Amino acid sequence: MRLLALTLSIICLQVSAQNKHHLLIGTYTNKTSNGIYVYEFNSTDGSFQERSNIKSANPSFLAVSPNEKFVYAVNEDGNGQGSVSAYGFDKASGKLQFLNKQSNKGDHPCYVATDKTGQWVAVGNYSGGSFSIFKVLPNGSIDTAAYTVHHKGSGPDTTRQKSPHVHATFFTPDNDFLLVPDLGIDKIMVYRFDEKTGKPWVMYQPGISPGGAGPRHIDIHPTAPFVYAVEELSGHIHAFRRTQDGGLKSVQRISALPPAYKGSIGGADVHISNDGKFLYASNRGQSNTIAIFRIDEKNGMLTLLSHQDTKGIKPRNFTIDPSGKFLLVANQESDEIVIFRRDQKTGMLTDTDQRIPVSSPVCLKWAKMR
Repeated sequence: MRLLALTLSIICLQVSAQNKHHLLIGTYTNKTSNGIYVYEFNSTDGSFQERSNIKSANPSFLAVSPNEKFVYAVNEDGNGQGSVSAYGFDKASGKLQFLNKQSNKGDHPCYVATDKTGQWVAVGNYSGGSFSIFKVLPNGSIDTAAYTVHHKGSGPDTTRQKSPHVHATFFTPDNDFLLVPDLGIDKIMVYRFDEKTGKPWVMYQPGISPGGAGPRHIDIHPTAPFVYAVEELSGHIHAFRRTQDGGLKSVQRISALPPAYKGSIGGADVHISNDGKFLYASNRGQSNTIAIFRIDEKNGMLTLLSHQDTKGIKPRNFTIDPSGKFLLVANQESDEIVIFRRDQKTGMLTDTDQRIPVSSPVCLKWAKMR
């Protein structure tokens, strides 16, 4: 009996450990935020506790290395002060250690991603209309920019699209391509990526949105050849099929806004559930909602199911926890992260009434606990 009890106790501890993850939070530091925060999140019940935080200037977007030993953060500043910072990450304590910082070769860097080898970091520069690729050194720090690519062009919105505005950098799962949404020129540029040298090669078939749409963020379907972009200026989701040569062919555009909505528009983020069945998109402006879609995995088409009020103001980045049971929304202007329980069969969201208080949260990322 004692042996059985001990065995059961060990199993319970293992299950408990599997249900806990580090939640890393990037913020704007123009109010009271210190920089980057690390919380422990329990996927059993949605509970949380702060583990650490580290001072950083406007770390508005984060990327965790594939081995989860390092974290990279943009420092979203202008006037030549924009940069990207590297940190060592201790998964046992949840603490970050500053390693180094490099210029991003463009103002207001707003997105950072690592390739699947962990050897390269790509940073998108909003005001600079460019992106830079950095080599990761053996200790996790980053070298000076190996490549910087400048986009050219403009869009019909004379307020928001006078010039290129790179808003994200996404490596495809096979690591063969880098997808770069540009809000200013209404294109998702497609680059062939050489993981040995880090060099991006421009492809001939980008994903093209209608003039004035402003593609912002994308997500890639986990099992089917589909890419979904949220358009900031139009509030639509644009579905693309990936062609055999890596290009993007339009499949569907559908509004992510509530029916009959007449307020200001600000599409922000898009994520697909791990099972590939549902897509979620955040709406800022005066909407402050999460749109919920069902995905037809055969043809990539979306069907709108519902909208969920985010219970806050200006939802930016949001995330589905590793268990798939919860969806967390970073409400920038109401200074908190709202935790929703997610029905994995229907895709619907239910407010848990649990809130993580963080000033100006804008980016949410996950890492396993040791």
